[in-house]
Amino acid sequence: MRNTKRLWLYLAIVMLASFAWLGLIGREIYHQAPPVPGQIVAEDGTVLYTRDDIETGRKVWQSAGGMQLGSIWGHGAYLAPDWSADWLHREATALLERWARAEFGAPFDTLDSYDQAALKARLRDELRANRYDPETGVLTVSNDRAAVIRELAAYYNDLFGAAPELEELREQYAMPNNAVPDETRRQAMTGFFFWTAWAATTERPGQEITYTSNWPFEPLVGNSPTTGTTVWSIASVILLIFGIGVLVWYYAMARAEEPHPEVPSSDPLLSLRPTPSMRATGKYFATVIALFLAQIGLGSVTAHYAVEGHHFFGLPLAEILPYAVTRTWHTQLAVFWIATAWLATGLYIAPAVSGHEPRFQRLGVNLLYGALLLVVVGSMAGEWFAVQQIIDLPLNFWFGHQGYEYVDLGRFWQILLFVGLIVWLTLVGRALWPALRAPSESRTLLVILFLSTVAIGLFYGAGLTWGQHTHLSVIEYWRWWVVHLWVEGFFEVFATAVIALLFVRLGLARAGVATGAVLFATIVFLLGGILGTLHHLYWTGTPTSVIAVGAMFSALEVVPLALLGVEGYENYRLSRSAPWVATYRWPILFFVGVAFWNLLGAGVFGFMINPPISLYYIQGLNTTAVHAHSALFGVYGLLGIGLMLFCLRGLGARQAWNDGLLKTSFWLLNGGLAGMVFLSLLPMGTLQAWAAVTHGLWYARSAEFMHQPIIEWLVWLRVPGDVIFAAGGVVLAWFAFRLWRGGRGGAPVRATDTRPARTVPAE
Repeated sequence: MRNTKRLWLYLAIVMLASFAWLGLIGREIYHQAPPVPGQIVAEDGTVLYTRDDIETGRKVWQSAGGMQLGSIWGHGAYLAPDWSADWLHREATALLERWARAEFGAPFDTLDSYDQAALKARLRDELRANRYDPETGVLTVSNDRAAVIRELAAYYNDLFGAAPELEELREQYAMPNNAVPDETRRQAMTGFFFWTAWAATTERPGQEITYTSNWPFEPLVGNSPTTGTTVWSIASVILLIFGIGVLVWYYAMARAEEPHPEVPSSDPLLSLRPTPSMRATGKYFATVIALFLAQIGLGSVTAHYAVEGHHFFGLPLAEILPYAVTRTWHTQLAVFWIATAWLATGLYIAPAVSGHEPRFQRLGVNLLYGALLLVVVGSMAGEWFAVQQIIDLPLNFWFGHQGYEYVDLGRFWQILLFVGLIVWLTLVGRALWPALRAPSESRTLLVILFLSTVAIGLFYGAGLTWGQHTHLSVIEYWRWWVVHLWVEGFFEVFATAVIALLFVRLGLARAGVATGAVLFATIVFLLGGILGTLHHLYWTGTPTSVIAVGAMFSALEVVPLALLGVEGYENYRLSRSAPWVATYRWPILFFVGVAFWNLLGAGVFGFMINPPISLYYIQGLNTTAVHAHSALFGVYGLLGIGLMLFCLRGLGARQAWNDGLLKTSFWLLNGGLAGMVFLSLLPMGTLQAWAAVTHGLWYARSAEFMHQPIIEWLVWLRVPGDVIFAAGGVVLAWFAFRLWRGGRGGAPVRATDTRPARTVPAE
């Protein structure tokens, strides 16, 4: 792994080729996205909807919570229906019923199999035929279909309104009564729902697959997996096995050549004196814990709404904090606290490794903290006002709720966050600059660290690429640049580089070996990770090439995760390599936890849903929540906590450090997460998957299925895991509080030492 020049060349080739290919596919998505008709007209000339209705309806859907209240094309919350699949099934059954009564004078279910088969064949012809005229922009539907569309529009109008006969259903969906008070807005939203269902059942011109590649599974209209969905799934499994074999062979050869470092006899960081800007990061870590605790509380409330949609143990909490708000805040705070932990680590590490404290660095760190608080509080307030329908639609885009999961915050807050990331990049870069210029064995590792900060700063800008009228398929393309590439991609490269740098500074790893390992890991991860982004886009109105490329490269994403057990063991071994290393034992063991959950949550559970044939049936089910919880917290959350603890080791009083509390927190957090996954989410997702394969997504997400006794029982089984997990968060907060108090009790504490700062110089 010492030939870093060759590795840099490979990394450059992977980056350039992957992003070029991703860009070309993005261009195809733009050109082949499902058309938005200028008018939807019945055969008798009645105009049902216009393009303005559909676009306004999408804005209304966004303001009501968007993907945080049900889902569209499989993306979003798991409690209310997927509105595309729900509309499609209701439209299909209503047409069958209408024709059965008109032609046979009897309900459809009472007809013999021959007559039912004839009507089903007619239904497939009716709904799959593409009657959109690209020259006039008009979509024409039959009079029968137009009548059914009006019936469904009335149903959804009542559902999102305050019709008393649907109040029980709204509670089962965790929807507030009168979620959209304006009837004109509700009517427009039904146009958006119709359009998403139309794209899911209408064949592309000249092809026998729909705009969403026959998703969702709906036997009534002939939606079933395409040939490509099956073939590329099989190919991805073959590639996965081959990739793991090659990686194991390469890893065995490389490890045989690696010399083991001589572990120092004492802690090399013992004399580290935090600079003013390093000490200023303490408030960031306090905020990390506060946001983490808030996220835990909101997660408990959100989960409970699955059984009491309008109440929290009898209290009418949903009147103030409806499900769409609590889930928005729960998912958004996860990103906020994890990102804050990593950003603060960068601000702390940069002066520590360079030995340089730039002028006004502390002021910049403090100003950035103020901006961070403004984004967190401002965006959450805007989302609450939006879901309560207080903000008008144009203002909602800028200051309210954009409706897209993980990037829900309004555009103004997005811009402010992007500016904050650029400021962070500047602060880290100027502190690292002397070390980047000075020749040293760690220089290449520092370059990787700096480049990852550049990527983190710039790639969030992908969230600013769409506007209020951008096509939904294009928005989904760019949204996953943020969620997959920014969060799951370059933040992980940054964290890998920081961990390697910490181990090098502690003398637990050789700089040259660590540099090669980080470069190699970055190459392997980005080789699958960049184009693996496409596995999120199989059914979002994209061309079939997305399935082929996404299936193959998302399989490569899993390849490096197969060896994370070895990485976890190596980290555990390092924690016992010398007596003084015991002081870093639990921060290192949090990294061991990262390796475990990376293998299980990102690897096993990730690949469980990644192949197209699998995701075709289970997208939008609790199987996705299994992967999301075990990977987002198990990997990125534990990683953020581990990095935070390394920094707190230098900021707090050593005599106040309590390994017992960290041990308790570690096992409570990991045990609680395992309880959530294995007692509740995975069994629930498995039952939903069976239902989806048997009947269709509409049934697996229906109130009828989700409120069966066994499902509600499984929801209640999440309580033990939630309680244990929350206890772990509280213990972690108590540990940090004791550490802070220890630094204010008058004992000699380095974090408050007034002597000139002395940092560990770059090698």
